[in-house]
Amino acid sequence: MSETPETRTLVIERDFAHSPAKLWRALTESPLLAQWLLNNDFTPEVGHTFQFRSEPVQGWNGIIDCKVLLVDPITQLSYTWGSMGMSSVVLFILTPSTAGTHLRMEHSGFGPNQDAAYKGATYGWQNFLGKLEITLGGLD
Repeated sequence: MSETPETRTLVIERDFAHSPAKLWRALTESPLLAQWLLNNDFTPEVGHTFQFRSEPVQGWNGIIDCKVLLVDPITQLSYTWGSMGMSSVVLFILTPSTAGTHLRMEHSGFGPNQDAAYKGATYGWQNFLGKLEITLGGLD
């Protein structure tokens, strides 16, 4: 009998003073996604493989390989996130709120020897979600 090592999930929750439909656009329209996250060839279709692309740095080619797992319009979006030999899953859950939209972002699959990746993701997603707020402010 083999055991699966425990994995960790990064969870970040934020409230946005924007409608779920507006937030959904920023999560699923490739040009908007590029404004707050990374350059990409994303299409919100289950099974679509795509890449996020950034400037390469020492030890990383700047490419994140992904595959869309779930598209539930204006409610949930999920895709794989593969980089530097690590495979994980990102899930966005949108819930209408009195202020606009509550967003729950879960990035799961960090193994026991991936502390640096977990810490990097924590910093990165906080930064990305701050940029998401700026992108949302510029949308009609």
